[in-house]
Parts: sequence; C-alpha cells; structure tokens
Amino acid sequence: MIAIFDLDGTLIDSAPDIHASGNTVLAAEGLDSVTYEQTRSFIGNGARVFIERLERASAGGNEPQRTNRMRRHFAAVYERAHALTTVYPGVPEALAALRAEGWRLGLCTNKPIAPTRAVLAHLRWTGLFDTVIGGDSLPVMKPDPAPLRAVIAALGPGPLVYVGDSETDAATAQAAEVPFALFTQGYRKSPPDQIPHSATFDHWDALPALARNLAR
Repeated sequence: MIAIFDLDGTLIDSAPDIHASGNTVLAAEGLDSVTYEQTRSFIGNGARVFIERLERASAGGNEPQRTNRMRRHFAAVYERAHALTTVYPGVPEALAALRAEGWRLGLCTNKPIAPTRAVLAHLRWTGLFDTVIGGDSLPVMKPDPAPLRAVIAALGPGPLVYVGDSETDAATAQAAEVPFALFTQGYRKSPPDQIPHSATFDHWDALPALARNLAR
C-alpha cells in the first residue's frame, strides 16, 4: 500500500513562514508588504509563480530583472525559514499509523527540494518518506502528472492514494489517474465540492481509515 502526500497546506502550515519570507524580499526591493491572506492565495504552483504573484501584488507588474533578483533572494531566505511552520494536528499520528501497517510513504511537493529537505530535517522527518520529489526535481511540476508518476515509479507497484489540499493537487491526481483524498483545511481557493476528489477529510485522525478505503 502506498500513500503519497503534498507538503504545504497538507502536512504542514508553512504559510506564516512563506509570508514573512516574501515580505522580507519585498522590503529589500523597496516594495510594500502583502497581507497574510494574499500570501495564502499565492501558494500552490511553486516558488517561481509565487514570486511573480507577490511582485505583481506589490508593484503592479513584473520586471524581469527584479523578478529574477527576488527569486534568488527568496530562495536564500526561505530555505532557513522554519520557525513559524507548524504540523497540522494529527499528522504525526496518522503517518505513524500508516507506517505501522507497512505503507510506503512518498512526498510530492511544488516546494523546491532544498527548502523541502530543510523543513523535513527541522521537523525530524528526514527518512520518514521513502521518496521525495520537489518542485525543481524535474523539468515540470504539478499539476503536470510527471512528479507524481516519478514518486509512484520510485515506490514500486501497489494500491495507492494521493493526499493533498488544493486544486493543483486535484488536477495532478486526475492527470495521473490515481485516487485523491482532499484535506479541506489547507490552501484551497474553491469550495471542496468544486474540487475533484475521491474523498475529503478535515482532520488527520480520519486519514488512515480513509486511505485504506481509497487505495487501489
């Protein structure tokens, strides 16, 4: 049995650190800060798109040289930004329960691989996942199904379920033709009934039983 997870908005609430890091980058450019709510709405399509959205919201547009400078600065700042990130209640217990049942666990995130590995180390989750694919591990990222398929290929055959929180995750699961469990308390922009899913859950204590029912 295989369970593959998104990271930001699914296992962890990293929006406070992303918000702080983004505003640090804006301040360095002499630009106005953005709100926490704006930051949450920018998350989900990787760091490159996040910075483009951040810059447009503050400056009213993108200037290529500034955009590239902001991307480099954000990468440096965000890799060290863990202090405000929290794990959603019930996540450690759910992952431990799946592990105890012999599940293979994978991580498929649009977060770049360096900050992904850094936050896993900070949470003492290094080694928890059998395979980790970040947003820059391949030439494409979610919602292209290639990253999810790469995790599946690395984990080997077996019934599986993909767990995420957003429209991007839903589109990825659809494209890869795998069952999708939608965590409704993450960074989605649409009501759950407007996001394709196999099942939904709002607390992680429900996930192990849900995964057993969905995996195929």
